[in-house]
Amino acid sequence: MNFFVSWMYKMKVWMESFAEKKYAMTALFLLAFAESSFFPIPPDVLLIAIAVSAPSKSYRAALWCTVGSVFGGIFGYYIGFGMWEAIGKPIVDFYHYQEAWASFERLYDEWGQIFLAIAAFSPVPYKVSTIASGFVKMDLVPFILISSLGRAARFFLVASLFYFYGPSIKAYIEKYFDKLALAFVVLLIGGFVLLKFIV
Repeated sequence: MNFFVSWMYKMKVWMESFAEKKYAMTALFLLAFAESSFFPIPPDVLLIAIAVSAPSKSYRAALWCTVGSVFGGIFGYYIGFGMWEAIGKPIVDFYHYQEAWASFERLYDEWGQIFLAIAAFSPVPYKVSTIASGFVKMDLVPFILISSLGRAARFFLVASLFYFYGPSIKAYIEKYFDKLALAFVVLLIGGFVLLKFIV
């Protein structure tokens, strides 16, 4: 466990080192793509680093991050759709997400597209949700639309905070982002439940 934590920290520092390089946006796109299908480090790490070094580039970085993440999500979808045994299952096994996978299947049965929206925005592992979406044969067009909205909401929220408040917000974001995201999820679920009762 200590080795894994140390490795994750080194990877985080390594990704942050791209922030001030001229190809930072390309690196952000590739990181967002990879994280949506197989890579463990969330693109928020590099997005935040870029926003800290140049707040004026926050929205451009958020756009690159969103586009990369959605394309990576489509790749993850096709892993689940047609490459489950060859690639999808090994990814789930590598991250020890077997229990989470069983829960994801149940949540997809109960919530469907709502669960994807939650995963696209919240700390829920997005890569597993993209693979699961393909595995359960979710329609591709709604998958792309929901992923785009959820990922954009997440990354543009982070970008906006840095654009308006500057680097001083970094410590707050890193400490409370998961809680803020979960609060949004609670509100989202509450809204759908309320809508269900109204309709």
